[in-house]
Amino acid sequence: MLRALLFSTIAASGFAATAAVAQDAAAGENAFRSCVACHGVVNFDGEVIVRGGRAGPNLFGVIGRTAGSVDGYRYSSPLVAAGEAGLVWDEETLAAFITDPTGYLRTYLDDSSARSKMSFKARSGAADIAAYLASLDPAM
Repeated sequence: MLRALLFSTIAASGFAATAAVAQDAAAGENAFRSCVACHGVVNFDGEVIVRGGRAGPNLFGVIGRTAGSVDGYRYSSPLVAAGEAGLVWDEETLAAFITDPTGYLRTYLDDSSARSKMSFKARSGAADIAAYLASLDPAM
C-alpha cells in the first residue's frame, strides 16, 4: 500500500511538473519583453518570431547551442572560452546565466576577471524565459 501511495504521489508530481513547464513558458513570453531591446528570435527559415534588437545574438535555438557560437556575432572572449570549455545552453544553465551573466562566467571559468558583454540581470523570471525560448524551437 505504501508503495502504491508513493507511486501515485510521484506520478501526480510528474503531471504537476509538466503543467508547471507550460506555465513557465507562458510567463516567460511576458518576461522576455525585457530582452527584446537587445535580442530577437528569428527561426532558421528567416521567419521573425519575436522582433527585437540586434545588440545581442538571435536566441532561436539557443537551448542545445554551444555558448558563444552564433556566426556573425562578436561575443566576449570569456563567453567564447566557456563554449570551448564545453558550455552548452540548457534551460538551467541559461537561466543561471540570465540571472548574472558576468558572475556565471566567472564561476564557470574559475576566472575572477571574466566579463560578459551582457550587462542585464534578470531579477526574476529567468527560468521562465529559458522555458519560453525552449518552447519556440520545434526540435526541442
